[in-house]
Amino acid sequence: MNNYKLIIQYDGTNYAGWQIQENSITIQEKITDAIKLILREKVNLIGSGRTDSGVHALGQAANFRSKQEIDIYKFKYSLNSVLPKDISILSMEKEDENFHARFDALKRSYIYLIINYKSPFYAAYSYFYHDKINCTYLNNISKVLIGEHDFTSFCVKDSEHKNKTCLVNHIYWKETKGLILFYIEANRFLHGMVRTIAGTLLNGQKNKYGDKYLIEVLKAKERQAAGEALPAKGLLLYKVIY
Repeated sequence: MNNYKLIIQYDGTNYAGWQIQENSITIQEKITDAIKLILREKVNLIGSGRTDSGVHALGQAANFRSKQEIDIYKFKYSLNSVLPKDISILSMEKEDENFHARFDALKRSYIYLIINYKSPFYAAYSYFYHDKINCTYLNNISKVLIGEHDFTSFCVKDSEHKNKTCLVNHIYWKETKGLILFYIEANRFLHGMVRTIAGTLLNGQKNKYGDKYLIEVLKAKERQAAGEALPAKGLLLYKVIY
């Protein structure tokens, strides 16, 4: 059986997230249907992880197996021709038959974009935040989250993940000409985790809380202990590392 990996970009604005759902349009569904149309073969498209409704991706990874030996160059061109404008296949390559986009991923990284002025160009892909953002302050308190922790407080209450422990490798804030970038990299992420972390950190800065605030939120293991999650439109799955 041939196994192929795709690197995908998408604008999640008009989709109910990555995973196929009843009565909703999703990224996984659109790509699966396009592959079936071209190959005339039903495939199981496996993503590296789910992205929520409205969340975007710069480098989502996925794989599918096929009985056919595919001409990668022609197939990628055909697939992009069939897919809507808001979904793009950046690259495609043949992998070992046992490769699994989700289980073989070592790290995943996300970025969250915040803009501190009104901009028609960033409106669909960033959160317009009115107050001043102090990246030095945010970077200092963010250090508490680096390492292995139980992130129960930072995921949606009805999350299906029983194990809430994640290993955060890197986390930082950076500002460039009014555009603020929040970056986080970990071995895995829980449902709603990145947006809740970003919102909680901003809440810490707004109320001048120190790093003890983050320590107490982690210890609480209760969603209400953390801050409000930021809107989905500013979140982008940046890269999946194997």
